[in-house]
Amino acid sequence: MRQGSLTLERGLRVLRTLAEQPEGLTVTELADELETHRAGIYRLVGPLQAERLVVKGADGRYTLGLGLLELAGAVRSRLQEVAVRELRRLADEVRATTALTVRDGDEAVVAAVVEPTSTVMHIAYRPGLRHPLDRAAPGLAILAGGPPLPGEREEVTICRGRGWTVTTGELLPGATGIGVPIPVQGHAGEASISAVWVEPRDPATVAGPVVRAAQAIAAAL
Repeated sequence: MRQGSLTLERGLRVLRTLAEQPEGLTVTELADELETHRAGIYRLVGPLQAERLVVKGADGRYTLGLGLLELAGAVRSRLQEVAVRELRRLADEVRATTALTVRDGDEAVVAAVVEPTSTVMHIAYRPGLRHPLDRAAPGLAILAGGPPLPGEREEVTICRGRGWTVTTGELLPGATGIGVPIPVQGHAGEASISAVWVEPRDPATVAGPVVRAAQAIAAAL
């Protein structure tokens, strides 16, 4: 069992190392990075190739494979399914439009939107909306879910400490939004949920329910 655990750990290290090297690495370079011998690298990349998690180019360099995208897609589908249930409940609780936002490179992409069922007026927008990660509460919350970065906005640092962030007018004119990262182990800094409204309201009164919804989503995954 221990040997199997070590093999899995080393395989994961190969994937993490290649994720940091988009141009790919040779077997020798991988061996240097992981401080092991070439024979060990060959044993690790073989099963990863078979599952299309890594691919070997014509130049002999290994890069991440499309199999990882398929796995990520399955995780994202499950995330959306679980999130929508919580967002529906949250939207009616806080009487505001709620949304799931996911990371796509340096951008935040709205994956799901749920509008409240009994309000006189509320914000309406569609899934697919994109914006920079460092703009608006959902993107800032995603960044807060990951490790600190040099030069990050103060709002990201504050969110990492208290669990939520608030912005006004950064994405939709006149709209205030609360963003909360979804604390999923192994997928930190990949998704957030948010609530957005236009009427005067104390953001702190909305933050608690949004934080609890994010925790419920993480627990269900």
